Amino acid sequence: MSMLAQLVVTGVLVGSVYSLVAVGLTLVWGLMDIINFAHGDFMMISMYTVFWLYALLKWDPLVSLPIAALVAAMIGLLTYRLVIKRVLNAPGLMALLATFGLSLFIRNFAQFLWSPNYRFVGESILSGKRLVISDVIVGIPQLVAALGSIGMTFAVALFIKKTKFGKAVQATAQSREIAELMGVDTEKVYMFTFALSGICVGVAGTLLSGIFPVYPESGAMYGLLAFVIVALGGFGNIWGAFYAGIMIGLAETIGGFYLGTQFKYAIAFLIYLLVLQFRPKGLFGW
Repeated sequence: MSMLAQLVVTGVLVGSVYSLVAVGLTLVWGLMDIINFAHGDFMMISMYTVFWLYALLKWDPLVSLPIAALVAAMIGLLTYRLVIKRVLNAPGLMALLATFGLSLFIRNFAQFLWSPNYRFVGESILSGKRLVISDVIVGIPQLVAALGSIGMTFAVALFIKKTKFGKAVQATAQSREIAELMGVDTEKVYMFTFALSGICVGVAGTLLSGIFPVYPESGAMYGLLAFVIVALGGFGNIWGAFYAGIMIGLAETIGGFYLGTQFKYAIAFLIYLLVLQFRPKGLFGW
């Protein structure tokens, strides 16, 4: 029983970070109906930002979080201005291929600049600390990453639901033409959404940089799982992405323990395929 409790706690902590990565993707996918294949690579760049600030200036990841988030936001903004804007009204496959090409470029450019070697953030404020509750052991870095991800997810959901600009985002997602007739500057909405998507993965990448190694492929699996989570939770549904992320985290952790770690990602994809047989628009889709 104690082992199951440990697995559940670990699954929730992992799933919380998955959720934040997926929230950034679902904002773009739900609003613009564009699949951003480079989403995980934005996260990788934020992780490298944290690493180099640590390696050169000895900044702790928590200190460099605003800068890493800003870097990811700027990459998202530039992606919209230089890539997405040019294919926004083209057939959907064009945007998909454009972001796929961007993903390949970012990974190979990162490998050219920094080599494929694993890099690690050494000692940080949270390194080695843990919390023991009964028989359950919780690593403080993992706990902070999960709490930070949950807090960021709540902040994004609150912003979209309660603010005037958030309502403009919702209106644009429902109908761009009608939103423009009502005076909404959809160009600014699209730009801001890509920037906010970048902030989400920037925060997630920062929180993970003190736990996992940094290398050019470090964001690839997170980006792939984000696609699964968004489709599972429902396109454009922030809370759907949050709950689906927790579900995938639990399935991956528990299933990986009992069936073998080599099957943990296969279990996540299998759940996705099974759910789509009965809910093509996701568990929380319309």
